[in-house]
Amino acid sequence: MSLVCTARTTGTVRPMIQTDPHSPTPLVTQIVQQVTTLVRSQNWTPGTRLPSIRHLARQCSVSPLTVSNAYNRLVADGILEARRASGFFVARHREHVTDNTVIHSDITPSIDSSWMLQRAYENNASVVQAGCGWLPDSYLFREGIRHAFTALGRRPDPEMSGYGNPYGHAGLRELIRLLLLRQGIRCDLPALILTHGASQALELSIRCLTQPGDTVLVEDPGYCNLFPTLEALGLRTIGIPRFHDGPCLATLERIARTEQPKAFILNTRLHNPTGTNCSPSVTHHVLSLAERHDFMIIEDDIFGGLADENTPTLAHLDQLERVIFISSFSKTISPGLRVGFLACPAKIAARILHLKMASSLTSSSMNEAIVHTILADGRHRLHLERLREKLATTRKTAISSLEAAGLEIFSYPEGGMFLWARFCTDLDPVPVARKAAEQAIMLAPGFLFSPNQRQTSWLRFNTSQMNSPKLFRCLAEITSSQNNAQKPR
Repeated sequence: MSLVCTARTTGTVRPMIQTDPHSPTPLVTQIVQQVTTLVRSQNWTPGTRLPSIRHLARQCSVSPLTVSNAYNRLVADGILEARRASGFFVARHREHVTDNTVIHSDITPSIDSSWMLQRAYENNASVVQAGCGWLPDSYLFREGIRHAFTALGRRPDPEMSGYGNPYGHAGLRELIRLLLLRQGIRCDLPALILTHGASQALELSIRCLTQPGDTVLVEDPGYCNLFPTLEALGLRTIGIPRFHDGPCLATLERIARTEQPKAFILNTRLHNPTGTNCSPSVTHHVLSLAERHDFMIIEDDIFGGLADENTPTLAHLDQLERVIFISSFSKTISPGLRVGFLACPAKIAARILHLKMASSLTSSSMNEAIVHTILADGRHRLHLERLREKLATTRKTAISSLEAAGLEIFSYPEGGMFLWARFCTDLDPVPVARKAAEQAIMLAPGFLFSPNQRQTSWLRFNTSQMNSPKLFRCLAEITSSQNNAQKPR
């Protein structure tokens, strides 16, 4: 049975959007396809205002993040336009879309957060994805997935055929508990909950800790997909500057004292987008400030599998008293499996589980059975070691090539895939990204990673996606053009 939601403009009922939770097509894609069809057929005319994110999510019984991602993809496609403090509208100058091709009505794309969000879900082999946030297919554990399919085909997991337990696959939870224990994090099974990727773990944790109007702290720069989630939940977001060794402690203390935040969301290891780790000293001080000013910490350790296990985490220091620890297997096995988890203080585990059941009943028992089979086989740790070695090589090459092209590196990461860099001539990265986009090169300007879209000269690079000579030719040409423009005439 389909769920039906209706869009309205002034006094007019518009055609309905239908979402089918049982369809193999992702909910985000369902919404994108239907809105695109309604706009192309002129059922929704230019200037038509769409329902708010929260309104459409409520009527379609989906999460606000699902609607937010769909709307932002539509903005990136030129189908919709976002107006600050007003909402989303059918664009007045749209792209012409065919079944297989997007022909831009404006050759220069709009480089904004919506553009970035859409490209987080694209898989276009013709584009150099130098600014994206994921590993290439060749880096993922395809061998492990094939082996798991074969093993489950011969001997099906009894937990994989039904809805499953709201806590998640029992065997996988036990393996994750042991994995955390090897990192010095003690977690009882009732406080360990599997989720539909780290994104759901983040949203459930935030909803558990906050009410609309509350203040939440994030890093600046930080995870760009987090910001629309916080906005959709009606939260006030304040950015804490991120330095080479972690968040700015002076700013964190001042904001915590004056604004009474409910939570601080941060990456301790392999920060997105700078690639840096928090130093032990900063980690201790962050936890001390959380205790002193009574706010919770959501430690997003999504890239922890690519880090040295000896790198300190807040969850290790705190032992899950004031920290919710989040991770997933998307970055190291396959993003298509969408298996994440959170380990949390026992006192809030029941609330988070209730929110999970209310929004999705359970997570995917089949995907969890696949990941369980992969981890139980014992070769995943060897895969991680090889992956770290491969990234170390590509990171070294990327740093050398970026510096040769005239860019400055913010920090030299100890692991992971990200580099934070800028042109030495302090160029505005937005026109740079436009110029690169004309050559089918995707760059990620730094303002996309700021909660208030703060202008900056930095860009995020993904070292695993930079093996294209045309990328560095493009960057070198930009540097050369700028240097020539600055020469005295």
